[in-house]
Formats: sequence, structure tokens, C-alpha cells
Amino acid sequence: MSSQDIPEENLPAEQEHAHGAVTAVADEENPFADPGLPPHEHRIQDIDERAARRSERAVALLFTLSMLATVGFIVSYVTIPHDKSIFVFPIGHLSALNFALGLTLGTALFCIGAGAVHWARTLMSDVEVADERHPIEASPEVRAKVHADFRQGAKESALGRRKLLRTTMFGALALFPLSGVMLLRDLGPLPGTSLRHTLWAKGKRLVNTNTGQPLRPEDVAVGSLTFAKPDGLEETDEEFQTEIAKAALMIVRLQPGNIKDKRELDWSHEGIVAFSKICTHVGCPISLYEQQTHHVLCPCHQSTFDLSDGARVIFGPAGHALPQLRIGVDSDGYLQALGDFEEPVGPAFWERG
Repeated sequence: MSSQDIPEENLPAEQEHAHGAVTAVADEENPFADPGLPPHEHRIQDIDERAARRSERAVALLFTLSMLATVGFIVSYVTIPHDKSIFVFPIGHLSALNFALGLTLGTALFCIGAGAVHWARTLMSDVEVADERHPIEASPEVRAKVHADFRQGAKESALGRRKLLRTTMFGALALFPLSGVMLLRDLGPLPGTSLRHTLWAKGKRLVNTNTGQPLRPEDVAVGSLTFAKPDGLEETDEEFQTEIAKAALMIVRLQPGNIKDKRELDWSHEGIVAFSKICTHVGCPISLYEQQTHHVLCPCHQSTFDLSDGARVIFGPAGHALPQLRIGVDSDGYLQALGDFEEPVGPAFWERG
């Protein structure tokens, strides 16, 4: 159906051609004359309300599909295990979660864009308007014209009149940002109480980190620094890095008479004391030991702890002393833990939280 088939009285009113611009005819003196705009041809939606309603329903359908895809994104994120894989021809094996998230997110974005484009091409005004260039500064006349054009565009968009289109568009745009909110979950699972406990437990032997052998008291010389881990924790374990970051231990043997803190002495074995290796500032591993002063130094920010006085902080930004592990020996003569740390290891905010 074309505009020639519709009585003139049923056609929409034409806007003034190019705001009254006068077209010129090319001649020898002016070979590049402005030919003006071609005659405007009406779309089927401009002359047939039933066609316009079909376009409106199509746009509303696209916005509705976007909403459903967003809901599918959220459901997929919550329900699909991250380690599940599927076979997709011809790509091959893919993560089921990544495939579902990509498919639903892409569909939600595509439907919003396609709906907006279809709305603009079939329902909004398509009359071409030529406007003369104007100075960059906004004069009062320009501002008045912009406001008038905006009001005219808002009227021509039929946003106020076509409630179904308006409602579904707002629904799609309001629901889609929830996809981004769900992604905040990937900042990491809430730690719960996992940071308050380590693998150390009563009867767990102290194993030399370097040799992998259980430690006896005679293996630790006075003035030496030894690093230990819980028996059974191997570097090949999937959770090794997570567990060693909490359970890493440093062992020093002091003369019992040099230990100033009573609890430290009670929790030691023949002058052998065991403290967390994790600095209480930002969690760096402590590795520098001064034999004469019994001080240990964190290499990251120079926090210094006195191992002869409950590992209290004597310098630097660390917030509190290093946690001590109570130790003893088992029936076979190996050093063993008598329980877990009684306070969280690492930075102070975990303890205060």
C-alpha cells in the first residue's frame, strides 16, 4: 500500500519542507546548487493504524523477550554449577554457566536494541528535516528551538499514548541492570568463619616445610628459625594455597630464661615456640629473623615482632601480636599442635570483624 492509494484527507499533515528552505537549480553559474530533499513518502504505519499497532506489539514483544532473558541470566547464574560443561556444535565443550550467561545477556541486550530501532523506524516520525548550521554558542533562540524540537519529538514518539510500548520498554530497562548486580557475587564468596580456623588441631604434627618430614625437638637448634606446615597438607592439594596462607608456621627455639611472656612459656616446649608466619598488617609472610634480639621482621612494611615477648609489635604498622600455637610432643617424640590458634591469623580486621 502506498500513499497514492489513500485519500488525501487521511494522510498525516506534512511538515514544512526543510523549514521553508528554498531549493535552487544547478546552472552554469551555480553548478553545485542545493537540490533540496526528495519528496517524503509515508510508511504503512503512518496511514494504517492496524499496521502501527502491529509494530507496537512487535516492539513490546522484543522488550518482553529482553526481560525474560534477564530473568534467565539471573536464574542461570544462581542455579548452574560453575564446573559443569556442555557440548555445543561446532564449537565443542564449553562451560555451561558461561554459555548460558553469554546467551541470555546477549539476548537481553539485542532485544532492547532491536526494539528501540524498530520503534524508531516504524512508529516515530521519519520526516527528514534540514537545518542550517548555526554558531556553537547557544543563543536564546536556539535553546527555545531545542526545547520545541524535544517537545515535538516526544509527541511524535507516541510514548504517552502507546501505554503497552511504554510499559514494556521501562520494564526491560529497569530489569536489565539486575544482571550487573548479580555479577557482584563474583567478588568472592563470603568468608563466613573460615578465616577464624586453620588446619591445626590437637594431635596434628608439625612438618618441616622444606624437607616434608615431621619435626622432633632436637631438630630445632637454639637461635634457628624453621618453617612448618600441618601434617597431611601437600602442595599438590587443590586448596594448598588457601590453607597454607592461614596455617603457615614459624618455629624458633629460645632459652626458656629469655622468654618474658608467661603464656608464651606455658605454650612452648623446652623453649620451642611456634607463631603464625602471617603478618598481622596485610598478610605478608614473615621470614627475617634477628638471632640476637629475637625479633622477626616483615619484609613488606617492616613490622617488627619480639618473639621473646609474646610476638608483640615493637615497630611498624601491624595492628597486634602474632598468634601463637600451643605445642607439645606426641608419644613418638614428634612436635605436635595442642589445638588451633585461639585467634584469627593475619590482618587485624578479620579478628575485629
